[in-house]
Amino acid sequence: MTEQGQRMLKRTVHLSLQLSAESIAKDLHTPCGLQISTTVRRELHGMGFRGRAAASKPYIIK
Repeated sequence: MTEQGQRMLKRTVHLSLQLSAESIAKDLHTPCGLQISTTVRRELHGMGFRGRAAASKPYIIK
């Protein structure tokens, strides 16, 4: 992946942290014109982005 593609990938992830790797690949395919599949996961992992899940909070009624 080129440096421009990496910058666009990082910018896309910072805008919405809830996107899946597939949707990010589709978003990057349009402006860059690159065919990206599993590269997204590898690049994000290399940049320090890891998969996270939000902690479930208990429902408290007062």
